[in-house]
Amino acid sequence: MSEEKNIEEKEKKKANKFQLAFEKFKEALNKLIHHPFVEKYKNYISFSVILLILIFVRLQNPEFVKSISNISFDSYQKIFKFDERRDNIVIVDIDEPSLAKFGQFPWGRNIFSEILENINRDNPKSVGFDIFFSEKDKQSPEEIIKTYSIEDKYAKNILNSIEGHDKKFQKTLKETKSVLAVFGSLVPTKGTYDRKGKARIFAKGGNVKNFVYNYKYSLGSIQILEKNSKGLGSINYITQSDAVVRSLPLIMVFNNKLFPTFGLEMIRVGEKKKTIITNLNENGIKNITIRPYDFKTDKNSLIWVKYNRSINNNYISAEKVFDKNFDENFFKDKYVLIGASAKGLFDTVKIPTGETVPGVQVHANVIDNLLNNSFLKRNDGIFVFELLLSIIISIAAFIISQRIKPKYSLSIIFVGLIIIFVIGLSIYRFRSELIDVSYPMIMISITFLTGLYFRFLEENKIALQNLQKEAKLLKERELAGGVQKSLFPDISAFENFVYAKNIPARDVSGDYFDVMKVGPEEYYFTLADVSGKGVKAGMYMAKASSIFRTLSNLKFPLERVVFGVNNEIIEAKFKGMFVTAVFGKFNPKTGDLTFINAGHESIMLFDKSKKFEFIQSDLPPIGIMKYFAESMVKSNTINIKDKTFVVYTDGVTEGYLPNGEEFGAEGVENVVKGMETITPKDLVEKVTSTLNWGIPKLRDDITCMAINFDNPNEIEKKKKRPPPPKEEKKE
Repeated sequence: MSEEKNIEEKEKKKANKFQLAFEKFKEALNKLIHHPFVEKYKNYISFSVILLILIFVRLQNPEFVKSISNISFDSYQKIFKFDERRDNIVIVDIDEPSLAKFGQFPWGRNIFSEILENINRDNPKSVGFDIFFSEKDKQSPEEIIKTYSIEDKYAKNILNSIEGHDKKFQKTLKETKSVLAVFGSLVPTKGTYDRKGKARIFAKGGNVKNFVYNYKYSLGSIQILEKNSKGLGSINYITQSDAVVRSLPLIMVFNNKLFPTFGLEMIRVGEKKKTIITNLNENGIKNITIRPYDFKTDKNSLIWVKYNRSINNNYISAEKVFDKNFDENFFKDKYVLIGASAKGLFDTVKIPTGETVPGVQVHANVIDNLLNNSFLKRNDGIFVFELLLSIIISIAAFIISQRIKPKYSLSIIFVGLIIIFVIGLSIYRFRSELIDVSYPMIMISITFLTGLYFRFLEENKIALQNLQKEAKLLKERELAGGVQKSLFPDISAFENFVYAKNIPARDVSGDYFDVMKVGPEEYYFTLADVSGKGVKAGMYMAKASSIFRTLSNLKFPLERVVFGVNNEIIEAKFKGMFVTAVFGKFNPKTGDLTFINAGHESIMLFDKSKKFEFIQSDLPPIGIMKYFAESMVKSNTINIKDKTFVVYTDGVTEGYLPNGEEFGAEGVENVVKGMETITPKDLVEKVTSTLNWGIPKLRDDITCMAINFDNPNEIEKKKKRPPPPKEEKKE
């Protein structure tokens, strides 16, 4: 029991140590993530990590990346279809008519011998068989004896005296510049033996075997046929996951022996050369030479095939060749390939143009590429160029996503991607070089979209912060607006002879009015407009209104009131702000009204016959200049019995009507003219409702005041009756 407890305690200690280490790691990671530097540059750090991952993936070049690259490689050959007439290559086709004539494949070697003899009469450059003769001919004498177990000596002698098909075929091969196919294999198969290549491959600058593709075993024809042929060539392709044949190596190793590819071997035999020279450096193979031809390859001797559509027309049926149904010298000085296109023989491959063609046509294209040096080039230098270009443009794409608005940056990136593709297409067209534009385009798209995503997050965060600020400011403005509304006086008791109304354009108004009773028949009033709008204007107005109310309650002369308001406002140091205002006092019984217009709109005055006159300002606005004496303030006194005195801010005259025109002073006149009876309240309500017609946003604060002494009596406020006492319930 004690041992079990000890083990249990040890396990707990281990678990606690692990938990403690994990917590420390979490804490360190959290500190790193929230470090000021990381917080400030987290977008660029994240971008750098993503870019490094994309670069690492490209350097590793897994199958899916190769597939992406192949999209651009294939698109080049689909767009620019190579179609140049070549007369130096002929394909003798084992097609359906040939199968119909000679029967099931494989045919007897005597048929191939006859075909080869007929071709050889025209002295071709070389003849290559894209076919394996991996077993002895079933119709040869020795095979007949073996198959039918013939024991009779006489019969055996007769059969053995007959020249077999294989012997005849081997003689024809020996007399012809013939090349047989061999195939590299990773497992031993029937037909495998320790074969040797016919070409002597010399290396300058290194060991070729260290750089080329290597297979442990090889598959080909029977030894006696290969021995009598002039060449042995590999028919191996470098196929990828999509089984499209895009490239093949010019040199390969089978069982530690060097073999040229099928097309290269046919050129060697055709040029009657014994050797193939390979030049190497520390990185691998540079070029391969069969005089007078020199082929630049990649470090593994790989070339990319450029498919020529005209080769589709270079076929002749095998049965026509057998029957000598062709023009004299048809095969003269030509490279002749014998292969199958019949569907039942399944010797077809996919090529980058999107077509499925017989395998022999691939080798015909290889010969065409080598003879005309038209094969496509792809080397390590191009890969480095692609990678550097991708990194530079990816960085540029990310910066564009951060600095330029998405509606413009998307267009820039789209045009950039098109330009990259056009560059790749142009290099292919004029230099026959394969530039991978697919992966760079994907890199650029990923980094750009990453940048847009980070920008969206950042802008969303800022927008959220702004919304929160705006919500806070809105609350503050609403509060300020509420406070300001409380500053407006309740003049309902005076509305028989004076009425005013304010409609703010924003939450807080820059306009103000006030009416206050300071004596039995003495009233002070003002209507003012602060330059600007919003909270600052409201604060400025609150300052001015409080000074006006204080001085008016002291029953100072109107000139002293204006003098005090102006100088106090200047002392308050509201930089760049001023107030246009009309100050006044009146006696509703006598009709006398004294006023001072300090830079405000013209005062409207009209009589019962609706004859209008306008009294302009004769003083500058409040807060512009300091008054050094009350004598600088001049007032005017008029009697407005049987007249109406109207004051309004520029929000009235500059307000918009539904037709888009400004209201103007003429608009106020038109309102007056349209009314049968004039009361201050009716006039002000009519003017303000005409301007506040449902427009989404007012141009400016609307404030209007009217004074008329037709009814000089105040309205008595009704006292609220107390609620009746509750009746007590009787028990």
